[in-house]
Amino acid sequence: MQTFSLEGEYIQLIQLLKAMNWVEHGAMAQWVVEEGLVKYNGQVDYRKRLKVRVGDIIEFDGQQVKII
Repeated sequence: MQTFSLEGEYIQLIQLLKAMNWVEHGAMAQWVVEEGLVKYNGQVDYRKRLKVRVGDIIEFDGQQVKII
């Protein structure tokens, strides 16, 4: 599992996907969320603007990241 150090209170889900280089661009990040390909704390979540905070775990395409 990878980790991502949060610099503020939160990061939006689609921004996190781009920051992790799991997607090539913002439109692709929005698409994978809309298609239900991303899990937030073990559950599929369709919110593109979801606020990801310290302690959350995001899963996509066999990869996981924990927010620290």
